[in-house]
Amino acid sequence: MAHQPLTIVARFKAKPGMEARVKQDLLAMLAPSRSETGCLTYDLHINLADPSMFVLYEIWQDQASLNAHFTMPYSKQIAKAFEETLVEPYEMTLLQQISQ
Repeated sequence: MAHQPLTIVARFKAKPGMEARVKQDLLAMLAPSRSETGCLTYDLHINLADPSMFVLYEIWQDQASLNAHFTMPYSKQIAKAFEETLVEPYEMTLLQQISQ
């Protein structure tokens, strides 16, 4: 049985005055995350209407790859930083493509 890739859309809302730090922390995640086994896409976006809102668009080969991503030291480190820098817990939407 073939594994279906998983698409993640994760939204991060920075506290006032923390926008630059959240951006820096998220940018620091790109290279290590992209080098992980099973990472197909890992791109950071900013909301043009609200520069305190960041969105990660990710595609992972399968659930096991995504699970492994969350065990990485840098994933744990940024999760801890988010406790100080985000207005609310980040929102992660798990999607699966059904058309091409």
